[in-house]
Amino acid sequence: MASLRNADAQLRKYIKQHSLPQIYEALLCGLCAMCPENPLQYLQEKIKEMLEKGHHSLLWDSYIDDSRKPKVKAVTGSYLEYLFGQDEDQLVSPELFKKAYSFYINKLQKLYFIAWIKYCSTRKAKRLDTQVKLQNAEAHHTKTFLRTIIRRWDKWLKFRNKQHLKASIRIQNVFDDAFMKKILKAWNAEAKDSKKKKEYFERLERGDMDELGNGSSSVMREGEDDISQLPQRAILKIFGFMDLLDLARSSQVCRSWKIITQNSSLWNSIDFSSVKHCIQDKFVINILRKCRPYVLRLNFRGCSTLHWSTFKVIGECRNLQDLNLSECRNLNEEAIRCICEGCQGLLYLNLSHTDITNTTIRLMSRYLLNLQYLSVGYSRKFTDKGLQYLGSGKGCHKIIYLDLSGCTQISVDGFKYIADGCASLQHLKINDMFTLTDNCITTLLEKCQNIVSISLLGSPHLSDVAFKIIAQGRKLVQIRIEGNSRITDASIKAISRSSPNLSHIYVADCQKITDISLKALASLKNITVLNVADCIRISDPGVRQVVEGPSGNKIRELNLTNCLRVSDLSLLRIAQKCHNLNFLNLSFCENVSDSGIELLGNMASLISVDISGTSITDQGLTALGSQSKIKELSISECLGITDIGIQRFCHQSRDLEVLDISHCLQVTNNTLKTIAFCCKMLTSISIAGCFKITDISIQYLSGGCRYLHIIDISGCIHLSDKALKYFQKGCRQLRTLRMLYCRSITKATVQKMQSKYQNVEYSADNPPPWFGYDRHGNLLHGISHVEENEEEAADE
Repeated sequence: MASLRNADAQLRKYIKQHSLPQIYEALLCGLCAMCPENPLQYLQEKIKEMLEKGHHSLLWDSYIDDSRKPKVKAVTGSYLEYLFGQDEDQLVSPELFKKAYSFYINKLQKLYFIAWIKYCSTRKAKRLDTQVKLQNAEAHHTKTFLRTIIRRWDKWLKFRNKQHLKASIRIQNVFDDAFMKKILKAWNAEAKDSKKKKEYFERLERGDMDELGNGSSSVMREGEDDISQLPQRAILKIFGFMDLLDLARSSQVCRSWKIITQNSSLWNSIDFSSVKHCIQDKFVINILRKCRPYVLRLNFRGCSTLHWSTFKVIGECRNLQDLNLSECRNLNEEAIRCICEGCQGLLYLNLSHTDITNTTIRLMSRYLLNLQYLSVGYSRKFTDKGLQYLGSGKGCHKIIYLDLSGCTQISVDGFKYIADGCASLQHLKINDMFTLTDNCITTLLEKCQNIVSISLLGSPHLSDVAFKIIAQGRKLVQIRIEGNSRITDASIKAISRSSPNLSHIYVADCQKITDISLKALASLKNITVLNVADCIRISDPGVRQVVEGPSGNKIRELNLTNCLRVSDLSLLRIAQKCHNLNFLNLSFCENVSDSGIELLGNMASLISVDISGTSITDQGLTALGSQSKIKELSISECLGITDIGIQRFCHQSRDLEVLDISHCLQVTNNTLKTIAFCCKMLTSISIAGCFKITDISIQYLSGGCRYLHIIDISGCIHLSDKALKYFQKGCRQLRTLRMLYCRSITKATVQKMQSKYQNVEYSADNPPPWFGYDRHGNLLHGISHVEENEEEAADE
């Protein structure tokens, strides 16, 4: 039944009701005990007997003969257990019970003992674990407590040190103040005594002392002029605008002017480049030896005649901070060594256009540890190895401005050395380097994260990859790009997005730049300079978005040169929004007309205007002249301009300083006469290509405009040697004179006066065809449009 515990209840009831287990047991035991020859017949007989007698009193040994029944009565179990047991005589004996009981008790005790041992070991392990945890907790508490004590003690100690430091500083300051007061008091007394002696001897020299030694009582002393009567600060301010030649001439006027020109403040900054055409070593050495204690800035740009003796004296100027040796051909390693050893306080150094080598850069990195501004542009004799010295050893780690323009010999390794040694770089200038690639920029900017200004003019191989790297994580303030046809609007978007403080934007001659870029720049708030010259895809919608943006009122310079799609609509927006605009360039914008130029006449902030190559006429130029603050005007190649328009403009704008009317074919002597009488402050004028100009115009110009520095008369075929005589007589400050294609001016006359000017360009060739006329003044393309209109009106 045990196997049928999980059987159906009806099945179990059926088996129990019909005594099936007892029947099976009796039949099986009979078969096993009697072992009949025919088991099936035996079973048949016994079943028939069972049917006759019934099966209710059936026992397990009912079908076994008495002779084969077991002699010992079984205590428990059935005969089946006896058949399969170990003892054949007795099913379960008392000894077996004892053994079984003993085995059971032993096994039970063993089980309990093992469980007890396991329990005891577990308790012991828990006790040990608890002890370890308590020890760790105690150690942690002790450590935390000590750390707290040490931290409080360290804080208290730092506080006490700060107090001691403040006390020592106060004591030192009190001591220094007292000591300085004594020094200043003694120095003041000595200075007063020296001043009295100096004034005494000066009066004695001028004869202002009478016989008794008293000063003359006259109010106006002999030899003094109006300038000498001005305050000392005003006098020095006036003389500070003079160059070396002017100071030398002023020192020969009188004694008081000579004393003024010897003031040390006038010699803090010396510019020898203004006299580079006639400078000599002896002259420079004499000046530097007198001024070396207080000279701070020296400019020798273009002084190619200097030699070792001058460079040696430069090295004696210990306080020198700014040195420009650009284009000094005789500069060598020994000269640089002498300068670096003597002028270790240099902050600015310009070595562009020189033959510096790797050794030169190594000397700079050894001695000029405070150097911040370095220019080696267009110097092609140093290599990547030289740039490695900038970062090795002590190095020039403080450089924040670096100019590598034109150094095409620098490879990716060179830029890597710069990045390693000049991590604090802020201003980077790499112009005119056609070998510059994206890898160079990536390598350089990988570690230079402080770049705020970058110039990449003339780098055509840079793509959007480089410019996006420039934009990553940097706050640019100024960016200059020119001549790159690979940069797209995506780069400008990335730069404007990452640099919200961008103020100076120069993106010239980039053919793929469109109005989308200007739309991205319109979100910037601090734009002051915007130059998109030669970006031919720029149109009115782009300009409108920029000037109507948050920076519209802050833009001071706007250059739209050769933006062919810009029209008068843009000028309307500019006049309405750009109230602080000072410089505007609209040259060769073909769609700009008089209507747009008239709008600019109402802009009071305009100082410089360039409308060269536009279709402007006299009407537009006259309207532009109503704004009398314009100081620079360029109307070159404006064929619609005549004498009338220029004359009206000059009558209204008398403060004009720079004027370019070159290739205005209708200009005659009347224009130059008006300019000479109205614009007396002119410093630069260009009348190149004005073939109707004669010597009488130059006579007017030299007589009225005495401050002229630059004059261009190229292509003025009717000017003769008299014009040069007029220049020499009236324009004493003239420095640059261009006389190309002037056939009537002789070479002998030019050679005589060439030494008096810094820059002279001369040729007697015939005018080139693009000037629009031949050597006799005949127009190559027929008469001008203006003359055509006049003839048509006359015919009508």
